[in-house]
This record gives sequence, C-alpha cells and structure tokens, in this order.
Amino acid sequence: MSIDTETHPALDACFLGPYGENDSLLEKLVVEFLRDHVYWRRNFHPEDPPAIPTSAAHHPDYQAFEARLRRELHQLSAALKKSVPFHSPRYLGHMVSDLLIPGLAAQMLTLPYNPNNVSEDAAPVTVDLEVQVGLQLARMLGYPHDPARQDCAFGHLTSGGTLANYQALRLALALKAFPVALRAAKVPEIGVPDDDESAFNLAPAAAIGLLGRWQAWLALQAAPARRRWQAAVAAERLEQHGLARFFARHPQLRTPVVLAPVTAHYSWSKGVKLLGLGRGQLRLLPERGMRLDLAALEETLADCLRQRQPVLLAVAVLGTTEYGTVDPVDGVADARDRYAARGLGFSVHVDGAWGGYLASLFRQPDGGLRSLDAVREGFRAFPAAEVHAAFGAIARTDSVTVDPHKLGYLPYGSGAFVCRDNRAMALLTEEADYVFHAASADDYLTRFRSLGQFIPEGSKPGASAAAAYVTHKVLPLDYANFGRLQAQTILAAEAFQMRAERFAQDMQPRLRVLVPFAPDSNLVCLALNPAGNTDIGVANAFLRKLHGVLRCDPSQPLQLKEFFGSITSLRQDAVGEDGMHRILRALGLDPSTASDCAEDRLLILRHTLMNPYVIDRHNGISYIDLYFQFLARTVDHFLAKAEMPCVRPSPCEEGSREALG
Repeated sequence: MSIDTETHPALDACFLGPYGENDSLLEKLVVEFLRDHVYWRRNFHPEDPPAIPTSAAHHPDYQAFEARLRRELHQLSAALKKSVPFHSPRYLGHMVSDLLIPGLAAQMLTLPYNPNNVSEDAAPVTVDLEVQVGLQLARMLGYPHDPARQDCAFGHLTSGGTLANYQALRLALALKAFPVALRAAKVPEIGVPDDDESAFNLAPAAAIGLLGRWQAWLALQAAPARRRWQAAVAAERLEQHGLARFFARHPQLRTPVVLAPVTAHYSWSKGVKLLGLGRGQLRLLPERGMRLDLAALEETLADCLRQRQPVLLAVAVLGTTEYGTVDPVDGVADARDRYAARGLGFSVHVDGAWGGYLASLFRQPDGGLRSLDAVREGFRAFPAAEVHAAFGAIARTDSVTVDPHKLGYLPYGSGAFVCRDNRAMALLTEEADYVFHAASADDYLTRFRSLGQFIPEGSKPGASAAAAYVTHKVLPLDYANFGRLQAQTILAAEAFQMRAERFAQDMQPRLRVLVPFAPDSNLVCLALNPAGNTDIGVANAFLRKLHGVLRCDPSQPLQLKEFFGSITSLRQDAVGEDGMHRILRALGLDPSTASDCAEDRLLILRHTLMNPYVIDRHNGISYIDLYFQFLARTVDHFLAKAEMPCVRPSPCEEGSREALG
C-alpha cells in the first residue's frame, strides 16, 4: 500500500485545524461528555439530595464570585492570545504542533474524574489504560507485547522524555548492581558469578535471568527462611547503601560510565548528576555525519575493557533534538552483544523522545517490520538504508524513551518509558502499605496496577493515560493508521529540502545557502551566509538578526509574524573536523575566523515539519513556498539596509555552486 500524496480524509477529522475547522466536532464531544459526567455524578447515589440549592445562583455573593471568575478567565483568555500559534502551518519552530482531537477530547473527558495513576485505589480505570499504552508502544517498537509472555515489555507514561531518561538510568543501575548484592548475601545454588567484577558486568539479559532464578529459589524456601534471605539481599543492595558505601564495600569495582553521542539531550547530564554518578561519568562520543560514530564507540568500549571500567548504559538517539538525525541503533546493539561476550555487559537505551513515533511507519498492522522497499514507497529518499536498519534494531535494545507530546500530537506533559523485559522492573519496587497492595507475581496486569511502586513519580494524571490510549485505539500505531500522519511530515520535509535547493540557486548572487546534511526525519536545518563574507562571527550575527524576525515576541501583536522558526548550532565536536570544514567551505567561511571572533559554533536555522497542513493541497497553498518567499524578502531587506555587520570579502568564490553539496 503506497503512501498517499494528499492528506488522507480520515486525518482531516484528527485536528481542530489551523482555522478551527473542526470546532463543531470538538464542541459536540466536550458538551456530550461533560453532560455524561454530570449524569454519572447524579446517579452515584440518586437518593442523596443536591447539596447546592438552586437559589444559591441568585445570592449576591454567588453572583459576585461568578463575576470575579468570569473576569479572571477573560483576562487569562486574552493573555493566552499571545501564545505561540503551534496549530498554524506557519509555525516551523520547535517540536510541537496542533493536538489530535482523540487525545484532546479524551483528556478533557477524563479531567473531571481526576484519576491519580499512582495506584488502582486512586485510578481503577486509567491505571489499566496506562499499562495498555505501554503495550501499544512496545508493539510499535518491536518489543514483546503479549502479557502472557514471561518476557513481555512494560511501559509507563512520564511528564516527558527527561524523566523517562532518568528511569532508564535508574533501571540500568539497579540491574547492574543486583548480582553483586546476591554475591554479598552469599545466596547459594542459583549461578551467581564467582567475583564481584563479573557480577557487575553481566549483560542485561543475564542479570534478568539471575533475578528470575533468585525469585524462583526464594519461592521454594519456607516462610522464615524466605524472609531472612530477602532481608539479607535487600541489605546488600546499592539502593540500600548508596553509591559511596556500595563502592566502598566493593573496592575492586569502579563507578560505571554512561556513553552517549555528543548531540544527546541535556537530560543525560542532569540524569547522571541526579543519580549521584556525577557529570564526569558521562562520556560524550563524537559523531560522523551527525550520527554516533561507531568507530569511536568501539574504541571507547575497547579502552573500558582494558581499563576494567564498567559501562552502565550506551545511548543511541532516534531523532536528535537539534537535527532530527538517527543514530545507528543496530551498530550499538551489535557492540553490546560483542562486549558482553568479552565480559563487559551494559544496557542499550534508545532516546526516541523525538523520533519514536516514526516507528509506526515501519510497522505492519500485525506488528511485523516492513521491508526497506515497502517503507520507501511514495517518498523521495526516506528512509536511508541506515535509518531503516536503526528502526529495525530497536527490538534488540533494552529500553526506549518516547514522547507522546511530540510526534504523538498529545498535550504536554506526556512522555513514556518502555523497557523490553518487564521482569527487570521488580528491582525498582517501593513499598507503601497505605497505597500499594500485594499483587500476584504471575499476573502482568494485576502486578502493574500499583504503578507508583515502579515509577519515579508519586501522583500522576490519569487523564494523560486516557488521552494516549484513546489516540492509539483510534489511530493504531502502524503505517496504515498513525503512520499516515507521520508520512505527511516526512513528505513535507522532503518538499522543504527540494525547495531549499531552489532557494539556494535563486539567492546565489547575494546569499550562500546550505542544507548541511540530509535529514533522517522531519526536521530540516538551513545554513546561511551573505555572499562575500568569510567571518563566522558575521554569519552568526546575521543568523541572530534573522532569528529575531522568526522568534516569538510577546510585546508585538501575533499577527505581525508571518512565520515562526528556531535556531540551533553546528559544533565541530558534533560534526567532526572534516564535516565542519566541508560546511564552512560550502558557505564561503574561513574556519580560522572561529578563534578570531570567539565563535566556536555556526548558527543555523532549524525547521520542524510536524504540521500536516504545511502543504495545503485543498486550497493549493504551500506554506513552504510562502516561507522561502518570506525568507528571501527578509534577507534582501537586511542586505539592502546593511542591517548586519560589515562582511569581509571572500578571496574567491570557488565552490559557490556546491552550496547544497
């Protein structure tokens, strides 16, 4: 089945729309289910009389309260008109767009019930929905998703990708340290490694297997012995001692490092600090072509093996925040397997906060992986073979971060953490008798109804779970359903790149233009430099000036902005020396000016093509064309008015025709 080049009619019902076209649909849904909620309240115990008399509405105090309420709400509504118009196809900035009506309506429907997904006591319905959302996401990612399977995946929602990344670190550390606790407690007969270093370096699958044998062995013990062994192991766990005391008790062990690409989200730096590992334990690896350099990963792992330096986690990014590029997940998983065989076990986590939902394009309705040729049908170049391999390899990783509030088009804040094997989650369990109740270890759904035992948060909104669950039911996470929406964003990105090529040709006499690297997803960057300028500082000043026209300005009427965009930067440590020099040469910039002007990076425009109506085929409007026309007018205005620092003349114009390289 090919991808439609026009917006699918079913998608036209998915959003409120740039013009509020589906206002009547959303209004009907909100009114219908608000009334339904009121009927539910009235029928809870219909014998109970109304506590608020009808006459209250006529009391002066009631009317004064209503007047204050309306005044404040009107003021809030007026203030919110200064918000960024994420719904508009003129918004090309950050990773946010219009909201899907199924999720928006489900969240609004659920809010008056106010479920708290800490446990089934506070959310008997939405806790189950959240567990189901985890299974829906697991299926999209290629993880085992049948609760009857012992190794079924498990996922839960978070406030965002940052907290999901924290959970990945937390689980990986618990899994790494647990075998050492079993050794310290002298648990017999279950195959605990002979020394602490071997125990600390087990592969995740081996550690989960050891955990399962421990649980099975424990179940065979008489109750008094079972309690003694449980207490003995608990007393030796890292979570009991803390990092400092744990490593003091095991002096042959070193604090593990986390390996991540240099373009990784800043949440990883925050996470290692929060966990107590320290920022020094986060090693940022160089990239090649804006993707994790596998040679650098191999060299680092070989060095860790020689130095007997444990590795906690290797991170692969599925759509970087700045550039939307996809790391070689398959290569990282291969490296994990090779080094596990050599005694250096570590987990692999995929940070798919941005690109996670693109996995729906790679999935058949039955959950199978689509072939490269099948996915490519209907696109100009997407996906590259390397990108297809990366998405196919997610199934082999240990955990994934996904953000429903990004390419899932759901309200903030809704992130998600999914681990490949639910059995590992037992290591994160917290006890609280007033909230959690004993659950059958054999029943998947029952066990995870006490969500608060396993997750970083305590209280958490059940409305977010309802929004995600309903959205995934209305638009299943495969290429024929949710994937249609993702396909529109890829088509828009490809159209944007083609239009950028034409823009480069049109502007060539006065501006050098470069798409610095082919996009892996629906995020396209653009580098600009006035013709004749060789100074990186001048080019950056020009970009800052241009971004001033594209960024949100609450002091100005919203309608004065024709388009909204964002900027990011290219750094040599991310691009590599050769890649950086290639980009600078194509733009006519002199690399030596970086030190002259204290600029260690090149600013570039960043465009997120999320809105499915950025190409409005119904009205024959391309907002991509309009954007580049706007960009040309703005650049010409700056150049004509000399509203930029003076430029140094280029010694030669060689390579100007290679601007799009």
